[in-house]
Amino acid sequence: MHVSSITKDKWQWDRLCAAASAVRKERGLSDSVACGAVSAAVLSGSGKIYAGVCVDARSALGICAERNSVFRMIAGGEQEIKKLSILLPDGSSGAPRAGCREMTVQLMPDKDQGIEMMPDRKRERIMTPGGLRPAQRISPPRR
Repeated sequence: MHVSSITKDKWQWDRLCAAASAVRKERGLSDSVACGAVSAAVLSGSGKIYAGVCVDARSALGICAERNSVFRMIAGGEQEIKKLSILLPDGSSGAPRAGCREMTVQLMPDKDQGIEMMPDRKRERIMTPGGLRPAQRISPPRR
């Protein structure tokens, strides 16, 4: 009998990384559009993984890998994000940019602290969208 020392949590992160890696194929689609330099994968509330890639366009109408994977999850009929993994061009992990963090918070406004992100896979550092947000101002600025 084989006994594994891997935890369910590590297994889920490994699956997310593998899914993001499987779709990351950097290529030009036209003179104005490139894709696949960055990929991401989302673990949904049901346990299904949705992966996506960045699509960069000269017109600024592209989409980042994080939102692409979240939109695929939404198209699949789900809206709960458990984990989000991002794979950068050099194969390392990364943190979602501000717009993507904001979208996850808006998608799950009362549950966003339950979303796990691993911006540093080597150190296995896990954060939530709130842990990546800049400090929020308590009172409005004076005019």
